[in-house]
Amino acid sequence: MMEDEIFTDISGKAISLDCQSHSSFCREFTVSSPKVSIGKVLVYTCSVWLSAYTVFFFTQNTAVLSSAILITLVGMMLHIHFVKVDHESLLVIGSLGIQVSSSYASGRETTSFIEMSKIKDIVINEAIYMHRIIYYLCVLLRDSSDPNAVSSVVPLFQSSKPRLNCLVKVYQSCQEVLSKC
Repeated sequence: MMEDEIFTDISGKAISLDCQSHSSFCREFTVSSPKVSIGKVLVYTCSVWLSAYTVFFFTQNTAVLSSAILITLVGMMLHIHFVKVDHESLLVIGSLGIQVSSSYASGRETTSFIEMSKIKDIVINEAIYMHRIIYYLCVLLRDSSDPNAVSSVVPLFQSSKPRLNCLVKVYQSCQEVLSKC
């Protein structure tokens, strides 16, 4: 089963959800965000450089221009490597566990795996974010000393922050897989 729909994040920006069913015990969900906007990068760069040139015009200090160029380039590199996530994926394998991956704009990837024996449940939780209530999908981890208690909560899709309609679709499919093991 291959589906590709357009959803929005909590800010109203378009994101896409790709659902793949590899088997009845294995499903993969990928939430993709839009690529880095060249227009935004250009506006940011021009505003920093124009500000630096204005300061240079009054001070005649070339270190101001050099610093502005260096700060802009380093800032863009750090943003692309550590902040801008292209897509996040959730791989649910019924008998093994859950793999959570994030791919950044620079090509860097982070992956973590949670064993099925540590998972109590997957739920949609709510939180207060700024001045509104948002929903997020999370994994409840089983407490090793008390199997009925929850030791911690692992939020999913932290960068893309999909809205409730997207989370419900992922949640229902995850519950189908978890109910079979």
